[in-house]
Amino acid sequence: MPFELRIALRYLTARRKQAFISVISAISILGVVVGVMALMISLGLMTGLQAEIRAKILGSTAHLSIFPKRSDAFENYAEVVEAVRQVPGVLGSAPALYGKGLLTSPAGSAVATLKGIVPASERTVTDLPGQIEEGSLAPLEGPGEGIGPILLGRDLAANLGVGVGDVVTATSPQGRLSPMGVLPRVAKLRVAGTVRSGLYEFDSAWAYLPLSVAQRLFDKPGRASLVEVRIANIFEVKAAGRAILAHLGEGYTKTDWIEMNRSLFSALWLEKTAIAITIGLIVMVAALNIVATLILMVMEKHKDIAILVSMGASRGAVMRIFMLQGTVIGAVGTATGALLGWGTCRILDRYRLIRIPEDVYQISYVPFHLLPGDAAIVVGGAILVCFLATLHPARGAARLDPAEALRNE
Repeated sequence: MPFELRIALRYLTARRKQAFISVISAISILGVVVGVMALMISLGLMTGLQAEIRAKILGSTAHLSIFPKRSDAFENYAEVVEAVRQVPGVLGSAPALYGKGLLTSPAGSAVATLKGIVPASERTVTDLPGQIEEGSLAPLEGPGEGIGPILLGRDLAANLGVGVGDVVTATSPQGRLSPMGVLPRVAKLRVAGTVRSGLYEFDSAWAYLPLSVAQRLFDKPGRASLVEVRIANIFEVKAAGRAILAHLGEGYTKTDWIEMNRSLFSALWLEKTAIAITIGLIVMVAALNIVATLILMVMEKHKDIAILVSMGASRGAVMRIFMLQGTVIGAVGTATGALLGWGTCRILDRYRLIRIPEDVYQISYVPFHLLPGDAAIVVGGAILVCFLATLHPARGAARLDPAEALRNE
C-alpha cells in the first residue's frame, strides 16, 4: 500500500484527540450517501414512470399506423395488410376502423372511441387479448349475425352500469337519409367482456367491436380507417416506417407512437432532467463538506505535514495524501449511497409500495426502474465532484512552509 494512502486512511480513522476529525469525516460521508441515494431514487422513479406509461400505451396501440393520402379510409386494406407483413422487421399488421359513438344503457350513457377490429390480426399488433378482464374475445370472431358483440373498457362499463351479457345501444354521428331527413345510425350491441389496459384514458373511453359491425355502424362498407403495424424494435420505428412506405409505393403516409405521444414523453424527460439537477445539488453540498473537512484536517495536521516534508516527502506526496483522503470519503459515500438507492428502488418497485390515483397519473402505482447507464453517470459524477473538492485543500497543504509550522509549535 502506498504510504500516502496509508497516512490518508490513518487520518480518517483518528482517535482520542483527533476524534473530532473522524466525526466530521463521517458527516461528509453521510452527505455523499444521502445525495447519491436521493439522486438514484429520483432517476429510477422518472425512468420507471416513462417505461411503464410507454409499455401500457404500446400495449393498447400500434407502433406504426399507415394511412391513405387521398381518402379518409382504405378500400384495399386487405392487400396493404399482406404487403406490410412482407417487410423485414414487421411482427404483425391489422386493419382498424375508428369512430366516435354514443353508448347508452338503462343506467347511463357515455361518448366512446369505437374501434373495429379483426381479432385474429389484432393479436399481432396489440396486447388486447391479454387485457381482457371479464368475458373473452371469442364472440368478436363470429360471423356477426344478430346482435353484434362489443368489448368495453373496464371503467366505461362501470360508468354505463353494464356487465358481460348486457345490451348497450351505440349511436353513430354518421347518419342515413330517410323521408324524415338525416337520422343517426343506431345498433344494439351485447357486451362480450371488459378490458383493462391499465391506462385510464383507454379504460374509460374505448370500446372494441368486430370490423364488419363497425363498417355498418359508421357507413363505411368494405373499408378501414388505417392499417396498424407492430415492429420488432420500437426505437427503430422511423426507419421501419420509411421501409414500409417504400415497399407500398406512392399514395400512403404514416404516423408512429413517438409522434403521437411526443408531448407526453417530452414533458416526462424535462421533469427527469429538472429533478436530477435539483437533487444533484445535494452532492454539491456534500462536496463542500469534504472541502471543510480537509481544510480542518490541514489546520490540525500542519505539524505532521512539516515533519513529513522535513523527512524528505515531496510536495506532491503531501498533496496526494489529502487528495486521497477526500477521494476515499467520496468513494465510500458514493458506493454506500448507490447500494442503498438501488436496493430502495428494487423494494419499492417489487412490492409496489407507493400507490397513486390511476385516473390522474394513468397508472396505479409508482414504478422504479434504474437504468445501468443512469447509475454509472451518478456514480462517476459523484466521485468526480468529490475529487475536485479535494484540490484546493490539498494544494494548500502542499504549500505549507515546514520551518514556519515547526516554529509555531
